[in-house]
Amino acid sequence: MKSGSSIKVIAATAIIVGVVLWLAISGAKDAKSYYVTIAEMQKLGDKAYTRNLRVAGNVKPGSIHRVGTHADFVLLELGKELPVQYNGTEPPPDTFKDDAQALAMGHLGRDGVFQANQLQAKCASKYAPAQPGQKKALVAPTAAMVSR
Repeated sequence: MKSGSSIKVIAATAIIVGVVLWLAISGAKDAKSYYVTIAEMQKLGDKAYTRNLRVAGNVKPGSIHRVGTHADFVLLELGKELPVQYNGTEPPPDTFKDDAQALAMGHLGRDGVFQANQLQAKCASKYAPAQPGQKKALVAPTAAMVSR
């Protein structure tokens, strides 16, 4: 009897290990995302519709249309345009404005519109060096500055 019960234990263990491995592999595959340029994405063909992608570019001035946590806009990169629909759980960041650098994460729809579920942005002008002859902005003192 011991040999029969040990075979059952080994079989059950093998099944459990197999299921855990399958879940780990399929979960890692779903979480993987590829960073591509707009031009590279257009060359991917059918793979562009099935992969999680990350695409960066500058937000085309005048293209932003917001409604709650939803935003439609166009990304520009080296003369290429990509229409984007952002449907996130949070509204776009405060730095998401015309000409801002943006990173959209999601997938390309068959209609050619990138369906983003995450969006990051930074204001390009905020990080640009001051132009010659331009006055530097004054910084308001913070609590850390005052306590020194």
